[in-house]
Amino acid sequence: MGLVKFIFITIMVLWLIRLLLRLIFPLVLKNMFSKMQQSAADPRQQQQQRQSRRSPEGSINIDYVPPQAKKGNADKLGDFVEYEEVK
Repeated sequence: MGLVKFIFITIMVLWLIRLLLRLIFPLVLKNMFSKMQQSAADPRQQQQQRQSRRSPEGSINIDYVPPQAKKGNADKLGDFVEYEEVK
């Protein structure tokens, strides 16, 4: 009797999983594909926006400024040893 009960419960669980996958899987795929479409369309939209709002000719636009190196005091940099090259 225990084996029949185990088989029945296993079949019911598998049937329930199959039913849920038929309902949920298409929704997940649709959501994933719509996100992929939006991400593929974004670079084109950004490029069009950049082209539409171009600055007038002769103006300068700086997008990135590298960090400045710290200027240290010569005393803190260490000792300088003069040398002559011997040939």
